Amino acid sequence: MNKLKTAIIGLGKVSGIHARALANLPESHFTAVCSSKKEKTEAYTSEFGVQGYTDVTEMVAREKIDVAIICTPHPFHREPALQAMEAGAHVLIEKPLASSLEDCDAMLEASVRYGKKIGVVSQRRWYKPVQRIKAAIDKGKIGKPVFGTVNILGWRDEKYYNSDLWRGTWPGEGGGVLVNQAPHQLDLLQWFMGDIDELYGIASNLNHPYIEVEDTANAIIRFKNGAVGNIIVSNSQKPGIWGKVHVHGENGASVGVQTDGGAMFIAGMSGILEPPVNDLWTIPGEEALLKDMVKEDSEFFLSLKNPMDYFHERQIEDFLKAVIEGRKPLITGEEGRVTVEIFTAIYRSTRDKKPVKWPLKPETGNDYDGRLTLTGKNKNV
Repeated sequence: MNKLKTAIIGLGKVSGIHARALANLPESHFTAVCSSKKEKTEAYTSEFGVQGYTDVTEMVAREKIDVAIICTPHPFHREPALQAMEAGAHVLIEKPLASSLEDCDAMLEASVRYGKKIGVVSQRRWYKPVQRIKAAIDKGKIGKPVFGTVNILGWRDEKYYNSDLWRGTWPGEGGGVLVNQAPHQLDLLQWFMGDIDELYGIASNLNHPYIEVEDTANAIIRFKNGAVGNIIVSNSQKPGIWGKVHVHGENGASVGVQTDGGAMFIAGMSGILEPPVNDLWTIPGEEALLKDMVKEDSEFFLSLKNPMDYFHERQIEDFLKAVIEGRKPLITGEEGRVTVEIFTAIYRSTRDKKPVKWPLKPETGNDYDGRLTLTGKNKNV
């Protein structure tokens, strides 16, 4: 079997999940890490026997890295990704692809220029109940999808935002619940429903006065096939978390998944309490299957030693095999851009108080695509 030389750039909390996957997968020869923080680099070199670097270009060139995983904070994906691709590596980027469309487009252009693959992490696509929904839609079991919804109700406290200096700030995080907690479910919605035509949204900070970013957002979507969608996401509701994606079809049948439940997951700090399960299934003739689906998926999930490691490993495995086999990964950079379009459209719609049409192009200006309007920092809007 072909082995690819792999590396991690940025050693934040989520990087440990990626490191274990790269050390375990037979397609991977985990070779190096790159970080500006010496103590973190030394910890990884000691635990995994990899080489430590502070310069991306030097690491990729010297170690002949085939695939690099970017785990830097959201607004800082662009530069290491560009450097890695120019030096010869394919890149898999932690969600979201970026915090701005300008950064997305720069990375996608570079992937074409250098002939390198680019993917974005959205490991919930590998959940069994999620794949069951996608298969049902593709087989026409609900007819054309006509209404899709995302609901995430959760809580982040001041301790969470103080755990890293970049959290809760526009320059450091690029956004709040839309950019950090919601991208997985936004990705699933667009995967299930198809291309978007326009969106009207509102982003707010309801009860987190100690952060700059939004803790709540709502949006209505019109898809190009005539379907509609609704997004409700919030970090202002406690305790715990309930993350759901539901799709309703033109024949009256509905399918849904609870992707998250029980407690807010924090990479490197906590685990997942409740298994992801189908919580809605009214396909004609299959209604009685829901109980067995929940039982099967719960038993499988609970049998896993570390569910987050397992599903990240499945996505990383797919990306490595895509490089080896010369095919597209299941989640491409272009699809990652759609998620960034969705949350960018909500920020712009909040600023402009009107619907935003697709496709979205990067804006030039000083308001982070409408974000600074939320805190009144941009006096020009």
